[in-house]
Amino acid sequence: MAKQDYYEILGLSKSASQAEIKKGYRKMAIKYHPDKNPDDKTAEENFKKAAEAYEILSDENKKARYDQYGHAAFDGPQGGGGFGGGGMNMDDIFSQFGDIFGGGGFGGGGFGGGQRQARVKGSNMRIRVKLTLEEIAKGVEKKVKVRRKVQADGVTYKTCTTCNGSGQQMRVTNTILGRMQTATTCGTCSGAGEIMNSKPNGADAQGLIVKEETVSISIPAGVTEGVQLKVGGKGNEAPGKNSIAGDLLVLIEEIQHETLKREGTNIHFDLYVSFSEAILGTSKEVETVTGKVKIKIDAGTQSGKILRLKGKGLPSIERYGTGDFLIHINVWTPQELNKEQRQFFEKMSDNENFRPNPNVSDKSFFEKVKDMFS
Repeated sequence: MAKQDYYEILGLSKSASQAEIKKGYRKMAIKYHPDKNPDDKTAEENFKKAAEAYEILSDENKKARYDQYGHAAFDGPQGGGGFGGGGMNMDDIFSQFGDIFGGGGFGGGGFGGGQRQARVKGSNMRIRVKLTLEEIAKGVEKKVKVRRKVQADGVTYKTCTTCNGSGQQMRVTNTILGRMQTATTCGTCSGAGEIMNSKPNGADAQGLIVKEETVSISIPAGVTEGVQLKVGGKGNEAPGKNSIAGDLLVLIEEIQHETLKREGTNIHFDLYVSFSEAILGTSKEVETVTGKVKIKIDAGTQSGKILRLKGKGLPSIERYGTGDFLIHINVWTPQELNKEQRQFFEKMSDNENFRPNPNVSDKSFFEKVKDMFS
């Protein structure tokens, strides 16, 4: 299903300024706020869509990419750069954009007449995943085993007596302007509004146990060394009935290929041909990251010639196209000759066909490098 245009979600034109984008988001957020629309799933989805649209359009770099490529700039697993509002929970949105509601009745009072109860989030976990060039070229689904903290079966909770389940503590202080009341996060339950009542044997002080779990990670094609992907909700859990799990952060490591060298989305390969093959011409089968291809080596090919196979490199993770497969021809010069071979080349040494005679179409090494990067 096609995704709705971000400007349309916020009721804006594509020429909207940052001030107008902020105003448009605040308007939609107030309209669909969960406190104003309790138990309304449609309003909740619209609230998340507005947060997703604002997350992209409020960032100048992401906005420029969206204006040029649309949703394709952020499609793919883990959003490829946007967070994908539909996959976020409400607490993530409030923690990221809570300041946007300032002065509008949210937070301190809210539509429900009180503070929003905080939901404790578990800690994130980090792992490394190694990929071959072939896996990077096509994208891959990896299954990894992780040991994460989860709530033990049988753990129970009760309402926090310090804050009576609100997650907030009210403090009154005397100032030169008079008595002022402020709300702070409850120090007993950390804002969760509940504390542990009982826990089974084997659980830690928070009612958690360590459990091994197999997690499936969808890795998009074209990732690079050092890219970090996020699998939401697969980190450590936190105590409490209303808590949410942390995230699993996946750091990508690239396994160096034996014969191929990566340069961005381009792949380089050194192909060695014999002296006679360079003179007479031949055909060769070359293994690329997407399969074998057959190439033709023309008669009289010079060492250093570069053959470019368009679109046979790696795809861009941001969907800007696919790189090329660059074959560097290296003519192998014999290091040892028998008597007959030596006599032949001695005889040919004065032959004009064996004398170097480059023309204007034969580019120098530096010109070839320049062309390669242009």
